[in-house]
Amino acid sequence: MENNSIIAPMTRIHMVPMDVIAGFEVRPGMYDINGATAIPGGVNFTVYSYGATACELLLYKRGEDEPFAVLPFPENYKIGKVYSMIVFKLSIYDFEYAYRIDGPYNPKEGLLFNKNNVLLDMYAKAVTGQKIWGIPKKEGVAYKARVVKDDFDWKDYTQPHIPMEDLIIYEMHVRGFTRHFSSEVNYPGTFEGLKEKIPYLKKLGINAVELMPIFEFDEMKDYRVVNGRAVMDYWGYNTVSFFSPNSSYAACKEYNREGTELKELIGLLHENGIECILDVVFNHTAEGNEMGPCFSFKGFDNNIYYMLTPEGYYYNFSGCGNTLNCNHPIVHQMILECLRYWTTAYHVDGFRFDLATILGRNEDGSPMSKPPLLQSLAFDPILGNVKLIAEAWDAGGLYQVGSFPSWSRWAEWNGRYRDDMRNFLKGDYGMWEIAANRITGSRDIYDPKYRGNDVSVNFLTCHDGFTLWDLYSYNEKHNEANGWGNTDGSNDNRSWNCGVEGDTKDAEVLTLRKRLAMNAFAVLLCSRGTAMFFAGDEFLNTQYGNNNAYCQDNEISWLDWREVKKNEVHFNFCRYMIRFRKGHPVLRKFAGNSACGFPEIQVMGVDGCTKVLRVIYAGRNEENTEDDVVCLAVNTFWEEQEFTIPFLAGGKDWHMAADTSGRYYPAFIPEDGELKIITGNTLRIPARSVYVLTS
Repeated sequence: MENNSIIAPMTRIHMVPMDVIAGFEVRPGMYDINGATAIPGGVNFTVYSYGATACELLLYKRGEDEPFAVLPFPENYKIGKVYSMIVFKLSIYDFEYAYRIDGPYNPKEGLLFNKNNVLLDMYAKAVTGQKIWGIPKKEGVAYKARVVKDDFDWKDYTQPHIPMEDLIIYEMHVRGFTRHFSSEVNYPGTFEGLKEKIPYLKKLGINAVELMPIFEFDEMKDYRVVNGRAVMDYWGYNTVSFFSPNSSYAACKEYNREGTELKELIGLLHENGIECILDVVFNHTAEGNEMGPCFSFKGFDNNIYYMLTPEGYYYNFSGCGNTLNCNHPIVHQMILECLRYWTTAYHVDGFRFDLATILGRNEDGSPMSKPPLLQSLAFDPILGNVKLIAEAWDAGGLYQVGSFPSWSRWAEWNGRYRDDMRNFLKGDYGMWEIAANRITGSRDIYDPKYRGNDVSVNFLTCHDGFTLWDLYSYNEKHNEANGWGNTDGSNDNRSWNCGVEGDTKDAEVLTLRKRLAMNAFAVLLCSRGTAMFFAGDEFLNTQYGNNNAYCQDNEISWLDWREVKKNEVHFNFCRYMIRFRKGHPVLRKFAGNSACGFPEIQVMGVDGCTKVLRVIYAGRNEENTEDDVVCLAVNTFWEEQEFTIPFLAGGKDWHMAADTSGRYYPAFIPEDGELKIITGNTLRIPARSVYVLTS
């Protein structure tokens, strides 16, 4: 390419300055490339606002709070609602930038233009102003952006492209995963720290990580001190910039190469056969309600980016102060461009959408039957291979588990699996039929004819709620450390403390808790659908009964890696069950018709003779050389039970593949592939135990 020209879509722009503004040679830019982009000889700045009457580009020296240059956009540098300017002889390493927008101010009409507000570019690829975790942004200092040089070498990294039903998703918080001293990494709490733990992830056996929000957010938002302990926006579900990685998660300064550590992490995950899914928050922003700051979206087009009442106030279907107006064409376009960017620039494998029903609401908040945004994401060619996973509810009461608009493309966090299986596994009466539906793929709510067979993401625990250990250690939430008088967090936990609330030295109670945790993990890994669990559940991590640890940047939320050794039996059991699931295709999908004549799925329920739920899967193994038959038997009753299973054809025997009862203390896990042979078809299973049998 010649130095004096650049190829733009459908046209050739000769790079000849036309004007001088604030001492810089400039010319009209490339109107269809949003954000700030380095080009030969300078930088192209493009920004849009529907209601603006004027726009200024502010240039800052790195770390400075006052601009060294202010460049007003001439009227002839505006086409439609888009301002675009090429600034020549400007090196991306020499500046940071922001905008000022002028226009009408009328809050009742949703118009908040103020020519004095310094605004962050909505398409910023890197954000400055709050760099070091826990160090607040200076009061009165605005966010600014940097231009990122996107020249990352992806080498031979290829994306795994693992089918949805074969995924085992490990939900995790980047900082909390390695922040505790026991993690023994060189860069705790960072992308680099997570990269150091990839061998652990491989040992565990998961093949996908779901990272809680890594878009730029300000953890110091709502910073408080409660009983001498700092609380903050630790989880990060308050987005500042959708196109920028959180700079606080980088181990080293990445001036103008922001995102390099994250790309290296994703590349190394892929090299190890692990996909990377991002938890994305397009339902609201960190600007909050009428009392919140104005640092970007409010200043560009408040009445477009947010759902507003007729009086100009903010609808709050997110529970966080405001709600993005996702199906407005402008917001729709931004979200689509954002996801395309993360897919192409970062090679992300999928997205989990927080409070995704908001993405299907109209501008007045009403649910739409065919939301344009959701349909666009379902059919977008660039997003054609990424996973789209919806959290199919929101804080406004819209619950669409089983009915989320999908176009046979969207998967869902199956909240009904979580709720129903929690009830069943702790022994609630009359749950076996519902549990059978959940275990076998929730076909009662996900009709395969219309939704396919890879829709349900099954989980018992996630960031929001009790950990697996706490699920069997607490009857009630204990969120006092959050500072809201224990009023925050869900009251609907469906947990059981096994007779003692919280920590105990009672050996009988502890044994029961460990058994119930094994039961839960075994059933999860033997359920049809995509399996997902929360980081630390594999070694019985606790949050001390806090079921809403969104603000706890401390031992409550950090993983204590000493627990891996302490709870080695449970850890090895989880590793084994993950490996077992991978080795038996019938647990994940239809695997052909079995030669023994068993149906694909057979449920033998609770009857007058037994209280044991039996689910039998049958098909062929991966090589199609022999039958693959697995029986999951679950006794949630407090007494031992006798049950029967069908005889196998050809004189074959059933084998014990896993037993949580403690009869083979502390759990039966076959060693070196040797399985315990079961004679006959009648077995006895101890109280509150799970058997996994194979042919």
